[in-house]
Amino acid sequence: MTGWGTMSRVRLPAAAGSFYPASPSALATEVDQWLEQVSVDAPERPSALVVPHAGYVYSGQVAATAYATLRAHRGRTSRVLLLGPCHFIPLKGLAYPDVDVLCTPLGEVRVDEDLRRRASALGQVTSSTEAHEAEHSLEVQLPFLQRVLGRFQVLPLVVGSARAEEVEAVLEALWDDDVLPVVSSDLSHYLPYKDAREADRETAERVLMLDGPLDAGSACGAAAISGLLLSARKRGLRPRLLDLRSSGDTAGRHDEVVGYGAFAFYPPTESSGTAS
Repeated sequence: MTGWGTMSRVRLPAAAGSFYPASPSALATEVDQWLEQVSVDAPERPSALVVPHAGYVYSGQVAATAYATLRAHRGRTSRVLLLGPCHFIPLKGLAYPDVDVLCTPLGEVRVDEDLRRRASALGQVTSSTEAHEAEHSLEVQLPFLQRVLGRFQVLPLVVGSARAEEVEAVLEALWDDDVLPVVSSDLSHYLPYKDAREADRETAERVLMLDGPLDAGSACGAAAISGLLLSARKRGLRPRLLDLRSSGDTAGRHDEVVGYGAFAFYPPTESSGTAS
């Protein structure tokens, strides 16, 4: 069953049973297995993440490399700002859902009312139930977050037609010390395997240099990533590439592949800070 609760302001999962298992036990087992297979040196809590959003059989292994960086810091992240592309309807700016709770097979995640109130005061942010109803780019992140964070609240924002500076302004208004921005994006789409590797490597190098804006051909979440790069540069964050591969490496053919990258952004070191 997909759709929305009429009275309870609940978003029911739209991608369960297709992008990831609908069974709670099967889903928890699968996510935990992805996380356990990852060896990540994560002495610091990341300040932000970029993760892919395909079906778990395709991109779950890549996404797990980002979420595994949070495991050692459980309890330090209580609020997540989730941004990803709007795949199904034309949308100007960014939009949050007019609901109180997001549901997955693993349970409920409450929408952060403080973040939503502050976001709604921004001119480029609107409310759109329709934009979130069938959208998978944000939903597929929730089970990973539920397994690594436990209890948390979230503000999900789909990003439509928006300039990098508009996304940056949203981040700057909402990105408190206890808020973790997670940008959901795949990379190149439907290129031959070797061409995709080259294109995605170039995109990854630009992310690592905080060099935006990216174009839509480089990443379906280009606007959100580009806004994050602007904020990361302003905050002096240090990006790190955790994994880069494509559906041709995981569960797909090589004639047309989709690229996936996982990145973590870390706080500036003392030596890289500006003297005051």
